[in-house]
Parts: sequence; structure tokens; C-alpha cells
Amino acid sequence: MFSNQDPLADGLPDELLDSFMQTWGTRSFSPQTVLIQEGDEGDSMFILHSGRVKIYASGEGGRELVLDELGRGQCFGELSLDGARRSVSVKTLQPTTCTVVNGANLQEAFKQFPGLAPHLMMRLIRMVRRLTEQVKRLALQDVYGRVVGVLMELSDPVGEIRVMRQRLTQQDIADRVGSSREMVHRVMRELTIGGYVDVDSTTRLLTIRKRFPQAW
Repeated sequence: MFSNQDPLADGLPDELLDSFMQTWGTRSFSPQTVLIQEGDEGDSMFILHSGRVKIYASGEGGRELVLDELGRGQCFGELSLDGARRSVSVKTLQPTTCTVVNGANLQEAFKQFPGLAPHLMMRLIRMVRRLTEQVKRLALQDVYGRVVGVLMELSDPVGEIRVMRQRLTQQDIADRVGSSREMVHRVMRELTIGGYVDVDSTTRLLTIRKRFPQAW
């Protein structure tokens, strides 16, 4: 089983990333490039060497629900191995480099790197758990509960506070919780007034100062 320096990242180790690069090379993509389109056919898996992508589903009117964001060492597209159409879309957020492994080469990769299959299995287990929590939030919680869930999921404890791992706009949060930016703005405004969150003066990241109330 592969070790993982960041247990939240589900990332492949550097030595395996280097092996994939040497074997199948890399491709570079500009920001805002759609790598996978929901509903398309395809059997390729993408392995990220640098950059960042978002995984999302689209609704009527172009509205998006962001399911996840991935960075170095993570992979996506493996669900297409069952032959079904792509279930989500994936777009680059930054200049991104990937190794693209098609279905035939992936079977060879499983033979050449025996640890790859169990790594993907564990990643899929974690993904199912994470998506289950997202579905529960969307179905059972109000907007406040969903916003708090996202803030907790994307932050890490630093002493007595929590700090977000990345900068998010209110629209970014709205896309993750399936709500409007205006509603998220109202929730964040009340949390700020109550002293629960603010922006760290050094990192410029959102900081969670104290435990959130159960309801608002």
C-alpha cells in the first residue's frame, strides 16, 4: 500500500508519479480547459503532476455543482473503466500537467505497478464516503448547515483555530452547496458579525475562530 504524506489528498507518491511520467509522458493544459465532459464516451484516466482541477456536474442554465477539487498526485477519470459514459465534467483551474493513460495502458499499469489497484480502490472508498456526506448535506441540511460543512471539510486545525486550505469566493462556496451566492453571502455575513470567521491578516485565508452553532 502506498504511503501518503497528506491523508486528505489521496495522492500517489512521487516515485510512482515519476514512473508514469517516464512511461507515458505528460500533456499540458491551459486554465479553464475542459478535460472531461459529462455524458461523453472515454476510457482514459488522468494523473495530475501539477496544477489543479475541479470536478463538477452541470444543470439547466449552466448552473454548476462542484463535487471536488484535485491537485498534484491525484487522479480522475477512472470510473470510465466500466465502459459507461462520463458521469461528471472536469475543468482545469490553473496551468495543469497530466499523464493521460488510456484503458489498454491502464491494464498494463496494474501489472507493472501492483500497488496501483489497491490505491485506487481505497481512493474510491474515500470518494464514496465524501460524496455520501455531500448528498446528506444537500438533502437534509439547510444552507447554513451546508456552508458550515464545506468550511469544516476544507479547513485544517492550527492550534485553537481552523484555517482554510485554499481561498474561496462566496460563489465558489455557493457552487459547492447548491445555493445562490446571495444566500451564502447572508450566512457568511452573520458568521463574520458573530466572530466565528474572519480573514487571516497574514495568509489572507478564511479563519474559523470558534465552534459553529448547531443552527442559525
